[in-house]
Amino acid sequence: MTTLEVIRRRRDLRPDAVAVSGPEGGLTYAELLERVDRLSATLRRLGVRPGAHIGLCLRRNPGMVVALLAVWAAGGAYVPLDPAFPAERLRLMREDAAADLVLTQPGVDRRLLDGVPRVLTILEDGTVPGADPAAEPPATGVSPAALAYLIYTSGSTGRPKGVAVPHGAVGNLIESFASLLGPAEQDRWLAVTTLSFDISVLELLLPLACGAQVVIAPTSTVADGTALRELAIGATIMQATPQTWRLLLEAGGVPETITTRLCGGEALPRDLADALLADGARLWNVYGPTETTVWSSAGLVAPAPAPVDLGEPIGRTRLYVLDADGDPVPAGKTGELHIGGAGLARGYHGLPAMTADRFRPDPFAGVPGARMYATGDLVRADSEGRLEYLGRGDQQVKIQGHRIELGEIEAVLRAAAGVRQAAVGVHPGADGLPRLIAYVVPADDATVIWPMLRARLRARLPGYMIPAGLVVLDRLPLTPNGKLDRAALPPPDRAAARAVAYRAAETPVEKELAAIWAEVLGLGEPVGVDDDFFDLGGHSLTATKILARMRARMSVSLPLAALFEHPTVAGLAQRLAHRDERGLDLAEMAALRVQFDGLSAEELAAIFDEPMADR
Repeated sequence: MTTLEVIRRRRDLRPDAVAVSGPEGGLTYAELLERVDRLSATLRRLGVRPGAHIGLCLRRNPGMVVALLAVWAAGGAYVPLDPAFPAERLRLMREDAAADLVLTQPGVDRRLLDGVPRVLTILEDGTVPGADPAAEPPATGVSPAALAYLIYTSGSTGRPKGVAVPHGAVGNLIESFASLLGPAEQDRWLAVTTLSFDISVLELLLPLACGAQVVIAPTSTVADGTALRELAIGATIMQATPQTWRLLLEAGGVPETITTRLCGGEALPRDLADALLADGARLWNVYGPTETTVWSSAGLVAPAPAPVDLGEPIGRTRLYVLDADGDPVPAGKTGELHIGGAGLARGYHGLPAMTADRFRPDPFAGVPGARMYATGDLVRADSEGRLEYLGRGDQQVKIQGHRIELGEIEAVLRAAAGVRQAAVGVHPGADGLPRLIAYVVPADDATVIWPMLRARLRARLPGYMIPAGLVVLDRLPLTPNGKLDRAALPPPDRAAARAVAYRAAETPVEKELAAIWAEVLGLGEPVGVDDDFFDLGGHSLTATKILARMRARMSVSLPLAALFEHPTVAGLAQRLAHRDERGLDLAEMAALRVQFDGLSAEELAAIFDEPMADR
């Protein structure tokens, strides 16, 4: 039975229960499946047949879930096309997947879909404007071997590669975690992950398969710790990367209603585990690569001094620690983790040689034709069989939970004008979190300008793959055998890498903002009013800290978007000059006063609980 069929059975049991909700409203199980059937009928009328690859370039709302399930009901597989990605990357993914039909929504930049043969617009509730309201009977069920989704990850060749995941692997994931977590019909799962990150599969589908409710957090809310915490109140289950959990903790703590917490995407630090366990909640450390369908192991985390390990394999999954010859290594020795079982993907779309290299015959399964995936992750088992994650054995890194092949970024850098050689390294920022740093050797007589190079990167790579800084070198460090010595790449010098001339803060507001930025970012030198927040190593977590200190020390409140729109001290100070102490734009209030029968600024402030710019 596929996951969609399980969800249909839940509809039959509790048709009026809320299935999925978002800021614009919610859908009951009956409404959700009714919209799924109507949209799938539209897709079939458009020629979608079993095996088709359908692009989803959608905003985060209930319509996103309708679209995903409708593609399955029509027999197709969905291809996530994140609206936050640059148009060039979306084009590469779409063309590689042969996704000639893309579903989108109002509010998505249509320039991202230039060149798409067919685009179908759906509304936030999953309906299609002008479509025939009569729903055809749903298509016949798909087999477990049929493709469920084709999801793209960073590729070492310089191009993203598609991982093809079948329905049977998705079903095994959902069944295993339903047994592990035991979610009830009364649970509310807060979904915070973009569709282009495969952990969204669990947080969208497991609640629906168990009759619970999915609460979808908009993209802007996920990046804003304060807004995310407010939305999280009343939720009971949440899955996130370590950075998102820290975002919530910095914003005032995880709501106590969230009693089941899953952390994955990268290693779970002991201090974060202790913070998430402090109020008695259940914390699961989950691990797994995209090629084995989201998570392959899970373990309940015990309080310190117990170790944080990778847990136990989920249902019908096998874990092996092997040496370079493919033989098991004894306890206490380091080896590469291999994964076999029901969660394996088909392989890499259109890349048979790469598939054969990473998806290898499994001689330990005792089943002809069994395969296992070589993860590249180095682990060590203790005497009781607990697995400790030790890092990578290749150039792949994890940033904010996203898997990144450094070679893909390096390929974009090397193709830039004026660059002879390029490398990418990882160095911790002032907050201890890893940062990507670009290293380039200029061509003869060339000058590399970081803002221009960064603009090129942003036009081709998603935001989480953009280096936080640039270091210009005379030559790249090499090992004795002539290979790049990444360990010898020097840490960035912030002062030397400053993209603009230093200009000191002058006004009291600029001085206070510069001081807050220096404190939060952990800088040893003063912040110039024209320095870019992101060039200084800023990200969503540090942005939330800055806004919190501004509220405490300056009695001003701004939405997170304000810092992203005005990423310099000078720009933010100018923004503050036009706002009162509650963050309300006085000019907008004056204009709105006419529409509200002459209400005073104070009366308007009482009506609106958040900045006008957010409305």
